[in-house]
Amino acid sequence: MMNLRRSPEELLRELGGCPRLVVYVAYAAGAGKTRRLLQDARRMQEAGRRVFIGWIETKSRPDLERLARDLPRIPPRTVRFGEATFEEFDYEAALRLKPELIILDELAHENLGDSVHPKRWQDALALRDAGIGVIGAFNIAHLETVASTAEGLIGHPVREIVPFSFLQAADEVIALDISPRLLQSRVRSGKIVNEEDVARALNGAFKERTLYLLRELLLHTVDSLTLPAVKAGRTSNAAAFVYPETDLLPFLRRSAAIAHALDLAFEVVGAPGIDVKALERAVRETGGELLRESVAPGTPAADALAPALVALPIGKTAVRLASTPLAYDLFIAGAGQTYLAENIAGSPYSGTVGDRMRVGYGHLTVYIGPAAGAGKTYAMLDRAHQLVAEGGDVVAAFIETHGRAETAALLDGLEILPPKIVMADGITYKELDRDALIARHPQVALIDELAHTNAPGSIAPKRYQDVLAVLREGIDVITTLNVQHLEGLVDTVHRLTGTIVRETLPDGILALADEIVLIDITPDALRQRLREGKVYPPDRVETALGSFFRRENLFALRELALREALRSRYRERISSPFERLVVGVGTRPVDVRMIRRASRIAARLAVEFAVAHVVEVGERPDTAIVEQLRTEARMTNADWIDERASDVPKRLLDVARMRPETTLAVAGTRRKPRWPQPPSFARRLLDAGARELLVLTPPVDESGPTAPD
Repeated sequence: MMNLRRSPEELLRELGGCPRLVVYVAYAAGAGKTRRLLQDARRMQEAGRRVFIGWIETKSRPDLERLARDLPRIPPRTVRFGEATFEEFDYEAALRLKPELIILDELAHENLGDSVHPKRWQDALALRDAGIGVIGAFNIAHLETVASTAEGLIGHPVREIVPFSFLQAADEVIALDISPRLLQSRVRSGKIVNEEDVARALNGAFKERTLYLLRELLLHTVDSLTLPAVKAGRTSNAAAFVYPETDLLPFLRRSAAIAHALDLAFEVVGAPGIDVKALERAVRETGGELLRESVAPGTPAADALAPALVALPIGKTAVRLASTPLAYDLFIAGAGQTYLAENIAGSPYSGTVGDRMRVGYGHLTVYIGPAAGAGKTYAMLDRAHQLVAEGGDVVAAFIETHGRAETAALLDGLEILPPKIVMADGITYKELDRDALIARHPQVALIDELAHTNAPGSIAPKRYQDVLAVLREGIDVITTLNVQHLEGLVDTVHRLTGTIVRETLPDGILALADEIVLIDITPDALRQRLREGKVYPPDRVETALGSFFRRENLFALRELALREALRSRYRERISSPFERLVVGVGTRPVDVRMIRRASRIAARLAVEFAVAHVVEVGERPDTAIVEQLRTEARMTNADWIDERASDVPKRLLDVARMRPETTLAVAGTRRKPRWPQPPSFARRLLDAGARELLVLTPPVDESGPTAPD
């Protein structure tokens, strides 16, 4: 766990007492960089900060001109080339004026004439060193690690380059995500390119596949920048250990599939004597990161990696680890196993996904963020105003402002649907009025907090069910969600933050989304919003800062949100290293939670799921617990297998082998091996001939502290 004691310098910087360099990175023109920079500048100005525009292009757009109005500007310098003159950012004038903060767009720009620095990104670094804060932006195609790939995608050279070291030197790097479909809509409306260039743009730089690939490069880049900070505290990674005799590619592909499904970064450790060149090729192909130091799993050096999952081939080391208590899940891959399928993401809502093309469902857009206060509702309302300006019929069907003045101000000018008042147990609730919304039938409905649990007596228990009903009526829905509320990430969030998320929704709901848009924010910026009272009332701030909103928690949640946004494009097809997962359970209360945990993993992998309750002949299991197990299996849509056997491990293996490509999951042991006690159940399965095994850490104790909304 990260040391919570902060140096005075770190704390001062987080509190805004030191000049900061904040960089927004987008994946295409028209993503809203200029708008975001100007909005930030106005907020800073309203907070009493001395803010100047250093360089920005409003492109004569009225909305941007309005935002730029009343913001002082640093006068540009003039550069002459023959008869032509050009305006350029004046770095020396900025030093003379010495504002607190400068807005500096197009950081990849090559400065003209006798500029102090060749590149604008160098101006930004120098300004920070001179005690002036900078908020700037550029497109991901200009990053040195991306440029060559981007050139192939957009079809023309990228000449202005920003080094990756610049992003590493920035105090905050924020992904500016946007729906590719929305970008294409802006192109068609003439807001990004001239009318005569629209067709060429849509078939080139703004082709849908190009936009999605550039978006993926953006999110991968920002994700890579979060890793050093996350690894300093709780981590979200999988470690695969390979040996000279390992069949490299099948093993790494199957291990990477589990890591990807569980939103884990994939790291690979090679044992001494392995073919390093072959290993490097296999790691590149599976999208992992090769750790250069060779360590053995189960040693203090390996445990220092703090993995959430360890994958290794079946063998002596795997047997030893399966016999001991572990702080991570263990995937023991079978020798010679090469199965890897591309499965369609399945959920109880798969039929809905199939029906939508026939019955004309509305489009679903989900703004996803790392935590409360990230700006999801603000972004949704901001988008609503843009739609209204374009002539769209938009209704704010249910919005939670949480008392945030900036968010509430954005409701002005929007049609607001009155909430439905529900009385239950002497408590008054305000809920979405689904019937009134469907009767009004706008083009677009704004419905906040997708994971919300409705008041007792409501038509539907959960808000996402209301959203499904609205979509069926052909109404587009824009909604919001914190990543912590995804059911499949409950165990991950608990491991990262130590808190239980009780208000969840099935991951399958996101399979319905036409667009998932990341609302990115850095931990320091979110903590500062808390201190300014923009997230919770003053009496909740210090408690939040010291618990769920600790810096290392926010780093980890941000990482999860980035990866969930990355997964969104590939949600309909998921790589799965086995066809069916069978969880073996005993007759203990903890096994009820074990079913829940294994079912979430099966859902993330899009594989079939079964529960096998096999007990010894003559054993009299508690019938009440058996009924709880059966009920839980039914609730998770699992096949229920209830048998008695004289040799439980052998029978469990027989059950698994009734279907090919089945992997067994069991709970890891809680005690160290000690004679004359019997070996762990996982060890007994391996001794009985299990070819592959998923050993899971004990399920979450659901009586722990609850994560905030």
